[in-house]
Amino acid sequence: MSWQEISRILIAFAVIVAVTLLQKQSKLIAAITATMPINVPLAMWILYNSTGGDRSSMREFAQSLALSICPTVGFLLAVWLAFRADMKLGPTLLVGYAVWGVGVLILMALKRRLGLG
Repeated sequence: MSWQEISRILIAFAVIVAVTLLQKQSKLIAAITATMPINVPLAMWILYNSTGGDRSSMREFAQSLALSICPTVGFLLAVWLAFRADMKLGPTLLVGYAVWGVGVLILMALKRRLGLG
């Protein structure tokens, strides 16, 4: 197992512990902690090192990252609306991932048609 894989596991564990502890004090701070960009900098670091810091690759990757946030926002909005409708966790997650999947398909279609990402 590489240091990059170990660091991702350790960071994920630390975030889970932090969210668990923080949610008792502030739901907002717990939510901010849960949605911090952790994987993004790690992925950027890996790509930067694997491409020798090629700026063109980094620009394209950063654009793809920015566009890829849209399905995630859709997931979060769907989950919020599902919980507002008093749905249980399982169905709520299914709805959220369905919306996320549709968002990914739309993003991929836009990429093909408009050359985005």
